[in-house]
Amino acid sequence: MTHICTSISSVDAVILRPAELPRKDRGNGASTVPLVGSHLGSTTFLNGITTFDPGAAIGHHSHNCVESVAVIEGTAFVDIDGTEHYLNTYDTTFVPANIVHRFRNASDTEPMKIFWTYASIDATRTLAGTTERNRIDEEQANQPATTEAGAAS
Repeated sequence: MTHICTSISSVDAVILRPAELPRKDRGNGASTVPLVGSHLGSTTFLNGITTFDPGAAIGHHSHNCVESVAVIEGTAFVDIDGTEHYLNTYDTTFVPANIVHRFRNASDTEPMKIFWTYASIDATRTLAGTTERNRIDEEQANQPATTEAGAAS
């Protein structure tokens, strides 16, 4: 990570290199690299990259704010409010707050990556069928980092 002091802001500009950042295990063959958040001075959004192993999926869930997700590698299925859609690389979703959804890798042989953005630094995740709500920034901070084999800078 490179911090760049600027002359007109009290917050540094930052260059983030995902291969150099901690990777958080989400379980079920998914792992996340948190990128921008309040720790860097963001006051309006969070973002990061989640990698899905071949065939991997995350559970159905919702958020308290808008989420946008772009497939940046591979292909995916997204289930939004009970309807599944196929996504190619660079296809992008816009999911309103409180809508149940999930992503899964469409391939049984290749990894898939998504770049996600939450429209609030106070974003939460609630697993479908539960009332337990977790802050996105807190759940990432509390999970142990894992390393990616062969990660390049």
